[in-house]
Amino acid sequence: MTVAIEELQVADSSDSWRSAGFTVDDDAVCRIGSLRVRLLGQGSGIVGWSLRGVPADGHIDGIPTSATEIPAPEPAAHPNGVTEIDHVVLLSPNLSRTVSSLSDIGLQPRRERDAELGGQPMRQIFFRLGPVILEVVGSPSATAGGPSSLWGITYVVTDIDATAAFFGDHALRVKDAVQPGRRITTLKHRDLGMSVRTAMISPPILGA
Repeated sequence: MTVAIEELQVADSSDSWRSAGFTVDDDAVCRIGSLRVRLLGQGSGIVGWSLRGVPADGHIDGIPTSATEIPAPEPAAHPNGVTEIDHVVLLSPNLSRTVSSLSDIGLQPRRERDAELGGQPMRQIFFRLGPVILEVVGSPSATAGGPSSLWGITYVVTDIDATAAFFGDHALRVKDAVQPGRRITTLKHRDLGMSVRTAMISPPILGA
């Protein structure tokens, strides 16, 4: 069975996400494309996830993981222009260990990319979980013993310029993305009361 993300559990409040232009249901769930984001209202960051296609609850490289086979939700319309989640970023202190943990649930890397962050070497390893890309990021030489963490979310929007205008001074300048033909902006998420690093990207270019 294909492994896919069904839900992300995020510590933020419903009010902060509504203020950022997301539609949040009365049960504190934000329906984005085929995923749910459950807003817990206390703490910080992405604190766990629910996956389809895994055998049991547990941890994946330290990330609290629930097994589920709940059907995908009906997507909501969002005033900020978001239509779906493009990718979720996972920070790894030990890339080989993280890749092994993902392999244990049947996931294999689709591609890798070497880059730099703050002058230090960084490796990105990409996995596909249903319609969402999981971008695993870490130092290629690090072998630390701590857990991995879910670090950020990038959303697809229908019109990147309209979304940037919606957020105004709370969004950085729109620029070309790494992906050919796409453009991206990063939100000043803390200004919006959100604890998760957040970016908005234009739709994929077919055939690019």
